[in-house]
Amino acid sequence: MEAFTDGVMAILITIMVLELHTPEGIDLDALRPLLPVLLTYVLSFVYLGIYWNNHHHMLQLCDRIDGKVLWANLHLLFWLSLITFGTGWMGASELAPLPTSLYGAVLLMSAIAWTILQRRLLALQGPGSRLAAAVGSRDVKAWVSVGGYAAAIPLAFMEPWIAAGLYALVALLWLIPDRRFESQLQVAGS
Repeated sequence: MEAFTDGVMAILITIMVLELHTPEGIDLDALRPLLPVLLTYVLSFVYLGIYWNNHHHMLQLCDRIDGKVLWANLHLLFWLSLITFGTGWMGASELAPLPTSLYGAVLLMSAIAWTILQRRLLALQGPGSRLAAAVGSRDVKAWVSVGGYAAAIPLAFMEPWIAAGLYALVALLWLIPDRRFESQLQVAGS
């Protein structure tokens, strides 16, 4: 499952980079029209990287998977694959309200799919598992993320740049290392 997910993530990143077209000119001014597309690409690359990294660490704490986990993982990959579409549309539209809102809806559904996968893995591993110890009883960053996406979706129709800013803030929140998984891996290794 981990290798399959790694492959899908690599393909998604490749698809996104193919949407970046070379500038028409040869100076810095030629990059200006491409800036919205480039910025949305960077944001989406970061999001896919965050999901890939956390997925990798989460699975390292699991001893087993089942068919329900495989379907939950596919559900997550479905929503993550739509990030490429949202990225292209939001960037090409220069943050028009509907594409910017749709991007947030895809991020929200990705977060929900992640939660479903994580809960299924927790149920399968059991309450005394390393995964349960890592996740703990509170997942503040997950709730802040869902709240940020939920707020940004309607905000995109009022001020798309604020919505995009919220998407970037949530990504920054996850760039701060989440040591829960790594601390459990270190305990197991010692």
